[in-house]
Amino acid sequence: MKCPFCINNESKVLDSRPNDDKNAIRRRRECLKCLRRFTTYEKVEEEPILVLKKSGKKELFDKNKIIRGLSRACEKRDITYVQIENLVEGIEKQMANKLIFEISTEELGDIVLDNLKELDEVAYVRFASVYKDFKDIEAFKRELSKL
Repeated sequence: MKCPFCINNESKVLDSRPNDDKNAIRRRRECLKCLRRFTTYEKVEEEPILVLKKSGKKELFDKNKIIRGLSRACEKRDITYVQIENLVEGIEKQMANKLIFEISTEELGDIVLDNLKELDEVAYVRFASVYKDFKDIEAFKRELSKL
C-alpha cells in the first residue's frame, strides 16, 4: 500500500477491524519510511447488476426504483420504510448469491412479487396490478385466485 505522504510502497498494518456497516475492513497503517500513519479501507469489489428492459436497452440495477414502486404499493398499509428497504436488500443479496449479473425486468418483477407476497398480500396485489399491467377485471381476479 502506497503511503499518501511520501509514496513509499512499504507499510505495516497496526490495526484491522470491520467498519461500522461491516461491509469493509478498516486498516490503520504506518509507513516504514516516513513513519506517518494513515487509514485504508478494504472492500470486496462487487459486479454491477444490469437490468434488461423490454426495449432491449440495458441499465444499471437501481434499488431506489424498486423502493419507490414498493412504497406506492405499501401506502396506507402497516409496513415501515425499513421493512421495504430490507426487502430490497434481500432481493439484491438473492441475486448476488445466485451470481446474477444480468436480469430481465420480468424476472426482477417476479422476484419482487415473490418477496412482497410474504410481507403483505394487499401490497402484493397493488404491485402486481401495475407490474403485470392488468387489462381487465378477469386478469385481476386470476391473480387474486393465486393467493
